[in-house]
Amino acid sequence: MDIQSTFETLDKKFTSYGGLEQGGITRLLYSPEWIAAVRELEATFKEEGLEVSFDDVGNLSGRLVGSKYPEETILTGSHIDTVVEGGHLDGQFGILSALVAVKYLKEKHGQPLRTIEVLSLAEEEGSRFPYTFWGSKNFFNLAKKADVDTIEDAEGIKFEDAMHESGFDYRKTDDVRGDIKAFVEVHIEQGKVLEAENKAIGVVTGIVGQKRYTINLKGEANHAGTTPMSLRRDTVVAYSEIVTDLTKRAREIGEPLVLTFGHVAPVPNTVNVVPGEITFSIDCRHIDQQLLNNFAREIEDKVKAVAEANSMTYDINLWMDEAPSLMDKEIIQIIEKAAKANVGDRYKLMPSGAGHDAQIFADFVPTAMLFVPSIGGISHNTNEETKIEDLVKGIEVLKDVLFELAYKE
Repeated sequence: MDIQSTFETLDKKFTSYGGLEQGGITRLLYSPEWIAAVRELEATFKEEGLEVSFDDVGNLSGRLVGSKYPEETILTGSHIDTVVEGGHLDGQFGILSALVAVKYLKEKHGQPLRTIEVLSLAEEEGSRFPYTFWGSKNFFNLAKKADVDTIEDAEGIKFEDAMHESGFDYRKTDDVRGDIKAFVEVHIEQGKVLEAENKAIGVVTGIVGQKRYTINLKGEANHAGTTPMSLRRDTVVAYSEIVTDLTKRAREIGEPLVLTFGHVAPVPNTVNVVPGEITFSIDCRHIDQQLLNNFAREIEDKVKAVAEANSMTYDINLWMDEAPSLMDKEIIQIIEKAAKANVGDRYKLMPSGAGHDAQIFADFVPTAMLFVPSIGGISHNTNEETKIEDLVKGIEVLKDVLFELAYKE
């Protein structure tokens, strides 16, 4: 079996479901494009001789049942949904790489000792509805009806109406599976590190924790021409000081800490009025929980200090506080061994700066991830791409990892 041609054929087929003229995919949860993709994947799993099943919400599994330990499952896969105008690799590559690897192993080595299950998770991105990890959270009975029963998409379609129209429903059992011995997710890096360092494989040590804030400062709006600089309570100036000081501090602390100031909304946001109010977002991430907590305290202290020094009131809303998720050390060693065998020293131990389904799995089962490079670090974009030789190397490493986990005693 030729891994490259097999993958390219599958990728071309599945990219057509939600495929865009300019390239890439828009395939949102419970949309017609999503339904067509999962039904085609169901048929493909069956063609490959896998035992196929959906759960209540639309997670799809294809199982190659083990001969000696069928009740022990090695799970591998990713999510089938995309962002709006996304690429053809984010999520999809993790599913198709798993399918190709299992097909290769079955043809070369026959039935495994342990069951291998290829998993297509219903949703990860949160691109249609304001809720993320619907697939993996349902897998572990973490999602609740109350989380989604009132939310709508941009067209006013209710989550549960779209779900029911697709033939799926809320989870009907509280049971959580106890058969999973490992979960391995393959993903494009979505960053520039591997490409910049000429590495073919990233062995993920953990997924960073995230804290996200919405900050509001209130000073005083006033005439731009008649208010002296010494008498101003200018919230944009205060914001600028916070950005400058915290960015400098983040650079002093160094990688892998990252800090981002995203949305900014000054009021009244006009040319001839001193802005008397501003709302802005802060996103900070680190793989170490204590260091993340420490920096978060610095953020809050800086906002308070600058606001008080400028006679302003402030509101600090920490609306996301996700802990880091560390990958399983034993599986990391297996991936590292497989990476050495396939790419020599062209691999890198690294954290993931983006969130993935693996962070949900890591709280319940031994979990690991491996990355392949992204050209230019571009992702969530129709120009998202990875060299075919790097995609193939990712599949080859995955098949070796699955062989170690499922075929050996």
